[in-house]
Amino acid sequence: MTSDTPTRADVDEDARATAAPEATPWAQRLRRFGYVAAPRTDVRARLVPPFPEPATGVWELAGLGPRAARRLARSMAWLGPVLVAMLAGALRFWRLGQPRAVVFDETYYAKDAWAMLRLGYEGSWPDRKMADPQILAHPQVIPLSDTGSFVAHPPMGKWVIALGEGVFGLDPFGWRFMTAALGTLSVLMLCRTGRRLFRSTLLGCLAGALLAVDGLHFVMSRTALLDLIVMFFALAAFGCLLVDRDRARARLAAALPIGDDGLARPDAHTAEQVGTGLRPWRLAAGVLLGLAAASKWNGLYFLVFFTALTLLWDVGARRVAGAGRPYRAVLRKDLGWSALSLVPVAVVTYLATWTGWFLSDNGYDRHWADGRGGTWSWIPAPLRSLWHYEHAVYQFNIGLHAPHRYQSNPWSWLVQGRPVAFYYQSPKAGQQGCHTATGCSQEILGLGTPLLWWAACGALLYLLFRWALRRDWRAGAVLCAVGAGYLPWFNYQDRTVFSFYAVVFVPYLCLAVAMMVGALLGPSGAGERRRLVGAMGAGVLVLFIAWNFIYFYPLYTGTTIPYSDWRARMWLYTWI
Repeated sequence: MTSDTPTRADVDEDARATAAPEATPWAQRLRRFGYVAAPRTDVRARLVPPFPEPATGVWELAGLGPRAARRLARSMAWLGPVLVAMLAGALRFWRLGQPRAVVFDETYYAKDAWAMLRLGYEGSWPDRKMADPQILAHPQVIPLSDTGSFVAHPPMGKWVIALGEGVFGLDPFGWRFMTAALGTLSVLMLCRTGRRLFRSTLLGCLAGALLAVDGLHFVMSRTALLDLIVMFFALAAFGCLLVDRDRARARLAAALPIGDDGLARPDAHTAEQVGTGLRPWRLAAGVLLGLAAASKWNGLYFLVFFTALTLLWDVGARRVAGAGRPYRAVLRKDLGWSALSLVPVAVVTYLATWTGWFLSDNGYDRHWADGRGGTWSWIPAPLRSLWHYEHAVYQFNIGLHAPHRYQSNPWSWLVQGRPVAFYYQSPKAGQQGCHTATGCSQEILGLGTPLLWWAACGALLYLLFRWALRRDWRAGAVLCAVGAGYLPWFNYQDRTVFSFYAVVFVPYLCLAVAMMVGALLGPSGAGERRRLVGAMGAGVLVLFIAWNFIYFYPLYTGTTIPYSDWRARMWLYTWI
């Protein structure tokens, strides 16, 4: 394991004691009985723990000189994530246009994206199911009319899908291109986010690699649905807030007084009065959270959870810096700018994504408020029309109770109790590559890599322990992100919901497993036997997860396999 792997000594900077005082006569007497005073610490290092110098031993064993080994070890901060992302991209773009079919809800979003590309809003299709073979036919027929159509989700996710269609056309590769691109980029982002969170390139790249081989993320990256787009914007916002956290704490650390020994000391006046300056990364997070909510409304919960999270981070920073009343200090110095940087920016961003609808004449309900009076007539008519439209969408979403074969309760999501079959065919012998007399199966199953998800269940319990009993802020951050994507769905257990909605919090499950693997590897000061046993256990877990993805790969790509092989992969009867 590299030297930048996090240890137990750096996991709880907010809870550690402040710098120890000079030894008193009483303490000197206690030394006779084995008492050792705690070493003095620099508060600046507790506010912003430095990235450890990466180990060079592996590269020197490979034959590189010390200078070249040091240069290569440092380059792994970016080279490692890029290599992991390249692997993820190769998996996601390989035969992306197959199957040449409209898969599951692509029948809605691919068409709506094309309509927005041509009209600026969602037009009407005479019959969506009947239009599918026309779109896939040669020559292609696109029966789109300019009459506005009622749709259940905001426009941003469909604008993203439309980018791929604008370049490659209205075909399976075109409407899946952007989700594959965002799925690949999300792996790169998670590697870098994990590195910053854990101060470890190894654990960051491990988290990204786990995301690369998660079956649900893989399937959603190759399907033109909205949920992966929400995941991408929310993950980008999480990364921006981590950068903002480090930079704000660095400004606070720079303002602390320095003692004669060169160490920074906690100072109540500085901690309570110094501002943290302009915070562009928090503004960027506000934009990204607005885009997440503008792709699908469950993105709003990330805005709520992340706003609370970043404020608690500010409280922790001011407490470490020496504030006697950190909550009051945050209320005076941080709360206003935090709220303005996130919530209003997200709202403006959300409205901006409706520009095509605002500029249209035929968008659904576009002119509903025109000429209407009443109490709210002072609000511009386009905004009132949008409010009326959004209210109708809200009523539709909360009233969606129609039974569906693949619906599932959120309680079953973490254990992958009921995955969604996006696509299924049963070719006979001699058809579509089937060479078995008993017939074959082709399926695209929205199933997370089972061993990864089941390991994540244990990892979440470990993080709860770290957060509740060790006050590990990293565990709290990951749990907050999982909660933002998962917990709100328990309010809608009577609604028709599906397990693939869980893709929005898959990256944080991978972070949780990576953090658990870091604990298995052990602290840097552990004995050789402990490190060896930990490395073997962690390696076996990671290899089993990779094997599990390979084993289920045919079910993620619609590959033709004998029916007996398909049946052998149905580990739970609820997967059928």
